[in-house]
Amino acid sequence: MKKIEHIGIAVQSIEKAEKLYGTLLGKPPYKRETVASENVITSFFRIGETKIELLVPANENSPVARFLEKKGEGIHHIAFEVDNIYEEIKRLEKEGFDIIYPEPKKGADNKLVTFIHPKTTGGILIELCQEIK
Repeated sequence: MKKIEHIGIAVQSIEKAEKLYGTLLGKPPYKRETVASENVITSFFRIGETKIELLVPANENSPVARFLEKKGEGIHHIAFEVDNIYEEIKRLEKEGFDIIYPEPKKGADNKLVTFIHPKTTGGILIELCQEIK
């Protein structure tokens, strides 16, 4: 794993959260994007080499909608950038981690993504992401 790529934060309203984080960070988001595979709308802020990703459900079938129902707004996941997502999946499965998508999906911000189930990471949802080239 190379670095923390972003921290995902689940929110009820993308507009309110963009205003809040725009004021807090002193800059607007650089991108808003719908990710159909996850049924979410994302908004990204860049802070140095790390990003903040705001997540709002695009519909009631979104995993983020279920997260908000159970836990309310807050940190949803931590994403780590990797050089080769396929090798990382194999390595982590051998170590006993439960990979949610054994075949990575196209995610937001031009990335291939998968997630590690929180039951094998001490309760934290971990995303692995690799830039699509």
